[in-house]
Amino acid sequence: MDVKKVLFISQEIAPYVPERRLSTVGRLLPQGIKEQGIEERTFMPKYGMIAERSNQLHEMIRLSGMNVIIDDTDHPLIIKVATLQQAHFQVYFIYNEDYFASNRIDELEMNCTPEDNDERSMFFVRAVIESIRKMRWVPDIIQCTGWISALAPVYIRTLYGDDPSFREAKIVTALFNDQLPGPLDARLGEKMHMDGIPKNALKPITGKELDYDALMAYSLKYTDAVIACEPDISAGVLEAASSLPCLQLTGDDTTSVKGFYDSLFE
Repeated sequence: MDVKKVLFISQEIAPYVPERRLSTVGRLLPQGIKEQGIEERTFMPKYGMIAERSNQLHEMIRLSGMNVIIDDTDHPLIIKVATLQQAHFQVYFIYNEDYFASNRIDELEMNCTPEDNDERSMFFVRAVIESIRKMRWVPDIIQCTGWISALAPVYIRTLYGDDPSFREAKIVTALFNDQLPGPLDARLGEKMHMDGIPKNALKPITGKELDYDALMAYSLKYTDAVIACEPDISAGVLEAASSLPCLQLTGDDTTSVKGFYDSLFE
């Protein structure tokens, strides 16, 4: 099967946020896929540091207006979109003022208020999934990049496992040498169960404060393949990914990614 549609769920995309390996890969992957003629949709959080006027963000009225319930509280979803001119693809920005700053700040929100990162991740992932369902757009590949997207495989394979938008898709996770700003709330499993995730799927995390390795290991249980984007990925994450097909991504060359995606359907 030739992959024709790829959904990118990205934590960071340069130059909207400061450049580092994660944000560079966040840009290179959709850019490379787009240049090979593949249809893509790319989502990232609308962080406070992203200037709306200079980046020409505008609200997507037809997608905004939904409420995402987290821990029994409604959180309105606003979606904005902009074209990344240098790379020639659009980016959809997920925004809610409870989790992302309404004013300009110089640091990413997950570093400023790490105590909210469990709900911040839940909101972002749920918002992307519901937006894709509303678009009636069916991806062949779902590419998760950055720990804020780590819960997406869990939600897609459990809560949305029979949804026609996702049931045939392969999930690929990008691996980095990264860390969380602080452990995730021990109530994460409880909050995800309130979302509808079955308790048996939550046993590995229930009552635990997850660090980066534990979060990624949990996510990889629901992932079909990985792309290793840095040389110094932790041993715990590599062990969790050891049984999965793996592509080593070095430098800025992403030409091998399309073939890797295609191989997952063979």
